[in-house]
Amino acid sequence: MGRMPAKDTDELVHELKSSRSMAAFLQENRDEMVSRSLPEYLAQLLAEKGMSQKEVIKASGLSASYACHIFSGERSTTRPKMLAIALAMKLTVEETQYLLHYAGLPQLYARVPWDSIIIHAISHQKSVIDTNLLLDDFGERPLLA
Repeated sequence: MGRMPAKDTDELVHELKSSRSMAAFLQENRDEMVSRSLPEYLAQLLAEKGMSQKEVIKASGLSASYACHIFSGERSTTRPKMLAIALAMKLTVEETQYLLHYAGLPQLYARVPWDSIIIHAISHQKSVIDTNLLLDDFGERPLLA
């Protein structure tokens, strides 16, 4: 289904800026380009984590029917709901950023207090409930209301 890119985005941007030929850049970095769908990435993560969709949905706090539509690609979602899935899957921050990208949602930005709390929660593998409590401690809106 694909692998995580070997080069980080900064490396690619640096190469792109110094490249004299767009065609050569794309040819040399063909394997670095992302072209998978959200359902493909979610399936890959489930396999890598050894988790079932059912257990992720239960841990996410989302309704089963709504979450199934997200996993199948039949429904777009909000950033907080996608982050609930990331927390339920115990993703890394990097995996979560990719998940948000594939969902067409803004990535987490450490300079935003709400995002910083989410990054901390992901880094410490907190549950959705514990993340909501942490957000509340700092007067921030909950992940799932």
